[in-house]
Amino acid sequence: MNGLFPSLRQRTRWLAGLMGAVLLFGWINLSVGAEHLSPYQVWRALQAAGPSYANDLVEARLSRALLAIATGAALAVAGTLLQNLTRNPLSEPGLLGINAGAAASLVTAGLVLGSLPAGAFWLALPGALFVAVLVGVQSAYRQHDPSHLLLLGAALNAVLFAYVQAITLTHPALFANYRFWIVGSINGHTLDEAQRLLGWIAVGLGLSFILPRFLHVLQMGDGVTKALGLNAGCLRLAVLSGSALLAAISTATVGPIAFVGLAVPLLAKKIAGHYLYWQLAIALVMGPLMMILADLLARLLLSPSEIMTGILTALLGAPFLLVAVRINQRGV
Repeated sequence: MNGLFPSLRQRTRWLAGLMGAVLLFGWINLSVGAEHLSPYQVWRALQAAGPSYANDLVEARLSRALLAIATGAALAVAGTLLQNLTRNPLSEPGLLGINAGAAASLVTAGLVLGSLPAGAFWLALPGALFVAVLVGVQSAYRQHDPSHLLLLGAALNAVLFAYVQAITLTHPALFANYRFWIVGSINGHTLDEAQRLLGWIAVGLGLSFILPRFLHVLQMGDGVTKALGLNAGCLRLAVLSGSALLAAISTATVGPIAFVGLAVPLLAKKIAGHYLYWQLAIALVMGPLMMILADLLARLLLSPSEIMTGILTALLGAPFLLVAVRINQRGV
């Protein structure tokens, strides 16, 4: 395979194979767990025509599957946009301070309210979006240095997480709620919540596919961008805002999920080459696949107990990242 410009047939085969894997493991995810169900039982439960216990079980697993698809796609696409924007293969949403902003917003809300109500993790969204806007506005004034985004994000990460630690260590009751969110988990959400999140992220993903045209212009250099009558700072702000919004919504809902926004874009670029739209398409499918696999393993490895999803994505993400590095070294 030509690593820079793989053929259309190669890209199509990869995309079709990944989509098939998502469907296969998504169905397996609905079938297996502490209590296994046959494919027929799952099909009947999806139609609400099975026994009540099977209907409830499949509904709970379906909400997790939808959350896995939504958050995996959002984080993978956000990471792909950021890596192309900063021209840095180590860029990912957490490095821009979005996770830290969400955490700071969450503990501040808990401090004001006295506790974190069940299902109130959307309280993390304002902080995540505030950090995203702050980084985006600052980037508009540093048009010649995309790496400034990462430096600013690192500084915000340090300051905000120091604030979070100061609050949680002095309020043990608040820390008890916060510690489950900070690890990252797609458990504990209703089907309605999952469907709402999927709807919002679907809108964000649709808008994100407009952004590669801006990235194509930016990659030609600020001089060319200015010659075309465009403002490089505004274009960077548009790309950053789109990626940050996707990351902020998913992080606020399920917590900071590690490695998806870093490892998946690297592999997507190796598969799709320099075709930005194909990178996004591959990431759009590979992100959900990684999250579905993580959720499946989280429920099976220590069954009937469960491992937090964020831990499994880190364990799965490390091999994904090593594979991408090996492919890069071999020049495939």
